[in-house]
Amino acid sequence: MAQGLDRRCCGCCRGWTVTARNSAAAHAAALRSGARRGLWRRLLAFLGLGGARVRRADAAAARWAHGAAGEETTARLLAQLEAAGWHVRHDLQVAGRRFNLDHVLTSPCGTALVVLDTKAWHRGRTTTLVGGRVHCGTDDRHDQVVKVAGYAEVVAAAVGLRPDQVWPLIVVHGSPIAGGRLEARVPGQRGVVHVLGPNWLVPTLAGAPKARDPRRAAQLAGRVDSVLLPYTERG
Repeated sequence: MAQGLDRRCCGCCRGWTVTARNSAAAHAAALRSGARRGLWRRLLAFLGLGGARVRRADAAAARWAHGAAGEETTARLLAQLEAAGWHVRHDLQVAGRRFNLDHVLTSPCGTALVVLDTKAWHRGRTTTLVGGRVHCGTDDRHDQVVKVAGYAEVVAAAVGLRPDQVWPLIVVHGSPIAGGRLEARVPGQRGVVHVLGPNWLVPTLAGAPKARDPRRAAQLAGRVDSVLLPYTERG
């Protein structure tokens, strides 16, 4: 998959709505609720007098809610792949690790996983490669690419796959991707991290498997379900 991804583009993501909740949405709600804990704080917030504490909490909650909306849009797009033999899971974690895996997919071939991270970046800034590093406008976002590559390595070890059998991807909502997709490299690692716009996500993944093995895919999906746990936020 790494070098031969299908580059066709469809308009399949236009018009999707966001309805389901995930851990990012729950975190946003918790931030808002925490800033209003107690009768007096709730009353002040209702009157628009909550002060700096409530304003900071609401601003942070808005950022988390924005990310949650992107994750749910991604989830709706990925649901289309299940009919083609993909096993799709959301909001997972590796035991003993604190990071959240937005989406994990088992390929229909049963020999590979996709670790997919959803980002919601500024729609007025284009995402590009600058000197080999991913930028959104003038902001260097390559640290997020490195993180996803690291997540993929941890998942490979946890599930019992080779690192080259776990493909790290990022889908970016909002910010347009120069050329529709980018191939970003991480120092010290082989292969690339694919950074895609949402219009490219489904056709890219649908065109990746060269064969289908439902039995093998089900076995690998079972390993994923037994090793990767539903994400729970820890204080």
